[in-house]
Amino acid sequence: MTVYQEYQQKLCTPEQAVKAVKSGDWVDYTTNLGFPPLLDAALAARKEELTDVKIRGNLIFGPIRTVECDPERTHFIYNSWHCSAYERALADKGLCSYIPMLFRANSWYYQNFLTVNVAMMSVAPMDQHGFFNLSCATGVARAILKKADIVILEVNEHLPRILGGFDETIHISEVDYVVEGEHDPLPQFPVAPAGPEDKAIAEHLIPHIQSGSVLQLGIGAMPNVVGAMLAQSDIRDLSMHTELCGDAYLRLYEAGKLTNRHGRLPGRGLTGIVFGSQALYDWVDDNPCVAIAPLSYVNDVRTIAQNENMISVNNCIAVDLYGQISSESAGLRQISGTGGQLDYVTGAPMAPGGKAFICMTSSYVDKKGVRHSRILPYFGGDIITTPRTQAFWIVTEFGAVNLAGASAWERAEKLISVAHPDFKQELEEAAKKQKIWR
Repeated sequence: MTVYQEYQQKLCTPEQAVKAVKSGDWVDYTTNLGFPPLLDAALAARKEELTDVKIRGNLIFGPIRTVECDPERTHFIYNSWHCSAYERALADKGLCSYIPMLFRANSWYYQNFLTVNVAMMSVAPMDQHGFFNLSCATGVARAILKKADIVILEVNEHLPRILGGFDETIHISEVDYVVEGEHDPLPQFPVAPAGPEDKAIAEHLIPHIQSGSVLQLGIGAMPNVVGAMLAQSDIRDLSMHTELCGDAYLRLYEAGKLTNRHGRLPGRGLTGIVFGSQALYDWVDDNPCVAIAPLSYVNDVRTIAQNENMISVNNCIAVDLYGQISSESAGLRQISGTGGQLDYVTGAPMAPGGKAFICMTSSYVDKKGVRHSRILPYFGGDIITTPRTQAFWIVTEFGAVNLAGASAWERAEKLISVAHPDFKQELEEAAKKQKIWR
């Protein structure tokens, strides 16, 4: 039997494929553009036949029909490894439960501890050899598919085919069902426009980046500003090693700054997940300059540490005077997830010449127009993403300070020096009360 004959044998409608799901099953949707909208809608249509179907995903843009059709969570219980803005809104309504995770360990969780009864994901069309490309979800997909009792693939005609080194494909012989259908254009990740504070933060960062550096840039407006500024700077010969490839890297490539000569795969930028603009999807499609691989490799601290002059840039929500960093919650409200921040905060400083930067605006204004400091005396329930023992560079629009090896009072002094002027005096008073002020 040829691969095309096997494909036709396994081809069915979404409605037929989701009959494989039983009450009580664990179902996985993988991540971001790997989300299978046709299968999700077909599974939602079976709501009255099923109870206690537990679904895992992350960074999904929505809508997730199985969640929205069941506000009582009687039939479907959705869980996310890392909340997108859409999943955060679900969590606020009690419709999404967060699963704590280090991105480098995600595959390990599946291999050793988790049950996957049915895995469903979107993939690029099958090639002539019988392989489906896992595309933008490669970073986590293969371990899930290997663990699944039943594998259902949804062919999405819009997904880019991204080249890799290992585990970026699955063969038709490993698949139980294949479904096809028309899809909307791929969702594009909206990046908030950069404000003056973002630009000031980037200006404090740029002097720490030299030609020949290897870059990990996180999500959001500020990392994109860093990319734009680097594209316009005299810094050159940069390389990509990142869990998430976003539009900042495309800008660097178009400016002739991204050569990838100094990373783990000379000539190829390394990533685990891709999402951004349509221009980004077009750029990574069948591009020999980009390599995608499992995050168990990309985010392994030992892999990261092998990059000379590794520069990691990530965001956070708040820092306290002890140097503890919260990047995923506001109080007890889940905002995003640990993701790979701790992977790079650990791995980048281990690299020769490596540095890890955590960035934030010094303050924010709430919906009532009241300004609040992001540098706090101490946390009172916020989830700690990066412990104080691993805090390195902290950057606000007022400067960059290095906490590595600093004592309690030194940390307080340094952090207050980059706080918003409106809060410096009260932070000093707090530091005195907490006995971390000389």
